[in-house]
Amino acid sequence: MGSLMALLDTYGRAHRDLRISLTDRCSLRCTYCMPEQGLPWLAKPTLLTTEELIHLARIAVGLGIDEVRLTGGEPLLRRDLVDVVAGISALGVEVSMTTNALGLDKMAPDLVAAGLTRVNISLDTLDRETFKTLARRDRLDDTLAGIAAADAAGLAPLKLNTVLMRDINDHESPALLAFALEHGYQLRFIEQMPLDAGHTWRRDNMVTGEEVLVRLRKHYDLTPAEQRGSAPAERFLVDGGPATVGVIASVTAPFCGACDRVRLTADGQVRNCLFATTETDLRTPLREGASDEELGELVQACITAKLPGHGINDPGFLQPARPMSAIGG
Repeated sequence: MGSLMALLDTYGRAHRDLRISLTDRCSLRCTYCMPEQGLPWLAKPTLLTTEELIHLARIAVGLGIDEVRLTGGEPLLRRDLVDVVAGISALGVEVSMTTNALGLDKMAPDLVAAGLTRVNISLDTLDRETFKTLARRDRLDDTLAGIAAADAAGLAPLKLNTVLMRDINDHESPALLAFALEHGYQLRFIEQMPLDAGHTWRRDNMVTGEEVLVRLRKHYDLTPAEQRGSAPAERFLVDGGPATVGVIASVTAPFCGACDRVRLTADGQVRNCLFATTETDLRTPLREGASDEELGELVQACITAKLPGHGINDPGFLQPARPMSAIGG
């Protein structure tokens, strides 16, 4: 199966963080991610089963992966989510999840019991009408209930992910930070990336990380925290700390040089970058009886082919055919 630390690319980056998309479906329709309607779903037979997901995760752990993050779409929509968490946790790795928190108030205790350790929850606004505008659903109260339940269940540190959209919610950054500070959550602002299904992303429409900091500094004293290593967020101490706020400036200040992530889509394709235009199929060989060693070699070959960066700022950049909802964040 190869030794630990096997997932090295040609730039010397060791890959330890596996993102597994459990579904391309979602309970919201956030404008920066999905169209209101008309997005074709992955056919059910193409989706990896519980056993297949855990099998591929086991292979990845054998290749040096030590953290698995479950993503979507919305992972809470997978009916086998608790079983998936339990199966991957049993491999001895940390299991975390990125979610919109809808329904988490009912599932948080079971997920913690199964081995879930942390959650990142999307929260773009504290205003009900703005939530309806951004998510095209009237579910702010349900999101806040899910956040509170995750906190109560002991999922810590609890991180909130915010995407600011110009002239819609960009004025809310100080209020969102106040909310996070009040509850002891870690807030990170993420630049909108060109991964929306409608391909409507425009650079001049994007609220940059620098713009976020300028607005926050009118209300808070922000000083740089420690080096981030392979973490995507640049963190700042708020009013001297210990609380921090993060900015993930993946477009204007790429952090590809320290990337340690590999992605597995819900239909069994390995991607070496969020913005990759090619994928490596594991589902077909897995179902045709390929050995773990053969599957591991496919993963390694995919990582070996990884480019030095995502290329968003290159003149020839092409947005991936798959939207974020089908890749997994």
